[in-house]
Amino acid sequence: MELYTKEYFKKLANQIMLDLNDEEAASLQNDFEVLLQQMDLLNKIDTTDVEEMIYPFETPTAYLREDEVSNVLSQEDALKNAPEVKEGQIIVPKVVG
Repeated sequence: MELYTKEYFKKLANQIMLDLNDEEAASLQNDFEVLLQQMDLLNKIDTTDVEEMIYPFETPTAYLREDEVSNVLSQEDALKNAPEVKEGQIIVPKVVG
């Protein structure tokens, strides 16, 4: 018995309000099978003597610059090109009902 059938993917798609035809479901099924095979290959890799990676950089990141405040705009300058301002804030049209 195959666990991930075309009907399985059609049901999932329906639950998130998508419609899949048979061709799309078959393509999704094939892609998923390839993904499962790749995951199976990764699971077969022996990592017993491999140290876990906590941070992606092995060398310290001391070369990064310190944050320094410079070229600060006043509130007046920052708002001078806004189409509508009220109490120091930009007024925008309501987009949520």
